[in-house]
Amino acid sequence: MILARVYVTLKPAVNDPQGLTVMGGLHSLGYEAVTDVRIGKYMEIRLDGDDPDVAERAIAEMCDQLLANPVIEDFRFVLEPQDG
Repeated sequence: MILARVYVTLKPAVNDPQGLTVMGGLHSLGYEAVTDVRIGKYMEIRLDGDDPDVAERAIAEMCDQLLANPVIEDFRFVLEPQDG
């Protein structure tokens, strides 16, 4: 079994109103050193099998087709072997 940890983030050129709201909240709490906040998505996906090449291709396809919007988002993932 393989665990994929998938991170989806907005591309740098895309405005992030949610991040701006969080940054404003942090500033109002006194965390003035915060200069930027970007909000993203994190997913854990478990796959049967133990071939990392097959898992890498499958996760990349999932991200391209459903998990990330390629127009405004980037993605990256880490694969970890799991016991049974």
